[in-house]
Amino acid sequence: MTFLFKRKPRLLPLLVCLTAGSVQAAVEISPPLLRSWTASKAQALSYLPAGTADERLAASKREGLLLLDKQGKTLSRATGSFVGLDSRALGDQVLVASHDEKKQQVALFSVNPQSHEWQSPIYLPARDYAVNGVCLYRDEANTIYLFTVGEEGKGEQWLVAADSQRLNEPRLVRSLPLPPNAEFCQVDDATQQLFVNEENVGWWAYPAHAEAEASRVPVAMIEPFGEIKQAAGAMALVPGGLLGLDPEAAQLHLYQQQGKRWVPVAGLSLKGLVEPEHLALRQTPQGLQVLVQDGDNNQLFEGALDWKVTPVAVPAALPVVRPIVQTDPVVSQGDAADDPAIWLHPQQPELSRVLGTNKKNGLEVYDLQGHRVQHLPVGRLNNVDVRPGFALGGRTVDLAVATHRDHNSLSVFSIDRASGEVREVGEIATSLKDIYGLCLFKAPSGDIYSFANDQDGTFVQHRLFAKGSRVEGEQVRQLKVPTQPEGCVADDRRQRLFLGEEDVAVWAVDARPDQPATLSSVIKVGDRVHDDIEGLALYQGQGHDYLVISSQGNDSYVVLDAEPPYAVRGVFRVGVNAVAGIDGASETDGLEVTSANLGGPWSQGMLVVQDGRKRMPEQSQNYKFIPWAEVAKALQLP
Repeated sequence: MTFLFKRKPRLLPLLVCLTAGSVQAAVEISPPLLRSWTASKAQALSYLPAGTADERLAASKREGLLLLDKQGKTLSRATGSFVGLDSRALGDQVLVASHDEKKQQVALFSVNPQSHEWQSPIYLPARDYAVNGVCLYRDEANTIYLFTVGEEGKGEQWLVAADSQRLNEPRLVRSLPLPPNAEFCQVDDATQQLFVNEENVGWWAYPAHAEAEASRVPVAMIEPFGEIKQAAGAMALVPGGLLGLDPEAAQLHLYQQQGKRWVPVAGLSLKGLVEPEHLALRQTPQGLQVLVQDGDNNQLFEGALDWKVTPVAVPAALPVVRPIVQTDPVVSQGDAADDPAIWLHPQQPELSRVLGTNKKNGLEVYDLQGHRVQHLPVGRLNNVDVRPGFALGGRTVDLAVATHRDHNSLSVFSIDRASGEVREVGEIATSLKDIYGLCLFKAPSGDIYSFANDQDGTFVQHRLFAKGSRVEGEQVRQLKVPTQPEGCVADDRRQRLFLGEEDVAVWAVDARPDQPATLSSVIKVGDRVHDDIEGLALYQGQGHDYLVISSQGNDSYVVLDAEPPYAVRGVFRVGVNAVAGIDGASETDGLEVTSANLGGPWSQGMLVVQDGRKRMPEQSQNYKFIPWAEVAKALQLP
């Protein structure tokens, strides 16, 4: 199979049909259309983003960044010495990223596709590694990020634009471990995949989302592990797949994604090209246009690739809400933060507190601005919950209870109703062997009960009572689910307990200790909830009560009615707040919500979620605060 480029302009186009299994493609070979570039040595090629204009872009060390028409005529330029190139639409402008070789910094330009005018660039700070390549990525909230590919496997992701504007100061989101011999990268916005070459090994696909974990899967490997003959070079994206260039063998390779695997579709020999280097591609109504440069003579060639293939099915984008406050990171590194609880100040709501467990060290206490006001290093606490109004030592306090994994016990804390100060006031032994999750229930009688669970599925219910200035407890009931649970929340109004069996479902059961422990299904793992089921919380407002679930398997949050038939109201994600410099939330363990008016942005309540991957900058885990009004707006809740 050949993709034959001819240099004689009067030759008629040649049509070659390619068949690979059930996939068919046709390649229309045209004479070179951009012969005026033959005297220019481009270091990267690109088309303008779809829907903006018909022009092309080129990066050159000698000539700068060039905006060219389809005949190859230079329309405008940004002077400098540049390598690497990518672009995305940004309002009525086009955002262009490249690496300035003289400044040794990544530059972000805006160019007007109508007037062809370039705005002054914004530069990323100088890095401590040589940048080999750059590429841009637009997420589901239309936030734009930039990836850098550097020497010795160094790579980074930067937040560079939001709300159709470049950021004056790009923000480093995360560092990425990339292949050591990488030079090129591309991002498929629809599937949120970052593609990176490893010249002597092959092409790799990484999750591009800012909150994703750093993992990779192979797209194609060099012989004998794959069909690439000699080297994995530049790449271009096609609908549902990837076009890769083997520069040493002068071949193009087509790949299509099938599920989680990548399969070869066709190989095309670039006869007549000696040193093919750079590659660009765009989709048109007639098919796919391909640009390839021959480094042997700096000639650029353009051809039409009529590849008919069904794009990869992509789930519909979920609504995104933005946090407006984040807490100080927990004092322990690694997987430490877990479950939050909200304490409401009875007279001054603005003095309310957020308690968060540090499962390596103890209990963290934050104000509504996210500042740590207390740290209680009492041991490995996993889940925490709060209930008001408990008589202790001749006064009324509020209670916080947490599971203590060092002792398989319950750690009990009092909260001063005036100052919000948290103090340890008891530890209650349990019969559990590997204690895990917890929630509290306040009965109409005023008694406060705890529900603690074990990783084997056992729940134990304790009634809490005062003994002098300490809190003790007695076990009053035991129930069980078949597999590991963690999150739970009690509906005090309806005396109902919701509990999450992580890989299976959310269940409801009567919370009263003298009632049968009969489970009824609320929602099962499936299209809406992705295992693990983690945190559960109740929003109890005026007329509408909602159950909020942390769907950890796809970094989302599910809202459903808190009464049968438990209708699902929507699913959302917590994304980046570019203006405030707050990253999104992912891999969430615990969450909490209140409908109380805490003033200001919290007039309709507040959602608190644990963030399992702290970005921008990368630090220990923390908690994000989101106005409930934003959730209600995103899901159009009544």
